Amino acid sequence: MNPPTDPQESLAHPESSAVENYLNILQSVVARMANNSNNCKAWCVTLVSALLVVLVDKDQSSYGWIALVPIVLFCFLDAYYLGLERGFRGTYNDFVKRLHSGAAPMSDVYKVVPVKGWNVVQATGQSITSFAIYPFYGSLLIITVFAYVFTSL
Repeated sequence: MNPPTDPQESLAHPESSAVENYLNILQSVVARMANNSNNCKAWCVTLVSALLVVLVDKDQSSYGWIALVPIVLFCFLDAYYLGLERGFRGTYNDFVKRLHSGAAPMSDVYKVVPVKGWNVVQATGQSITSFAIYPFYGSLLIITVFAYVFTSL
């Protein structure tokens, strides 16, 4: 972003308490997204395990494919959170870069805007191929398929 064109608009000062609070807000949003991602993984494992145990216990292992539904849903939800996290980290890094170059207007300090529109789809799509997503859900998917095949025999 370019320096402000309006002479009335002031530039953000690196030692301003407003700037410090803004950066803290962005850091807390990033931490919350990371925590949500972690919760997705924990809930997915719990739900899939419970489904498989109940199905095997009730001799209904032919319905094991149902366990694939939460895997897919949590995978996309996790990728969504990771995409948002990356977007906010990008906002943080961009603001700090502009702040140190003297091109950050004070009005930016009052904007905490998530990724929107098509960018959400792109960020989520890129996140699915991330090392934080595909090995976890891929291995869970493989384990579930093996459990389904071996309990159906």
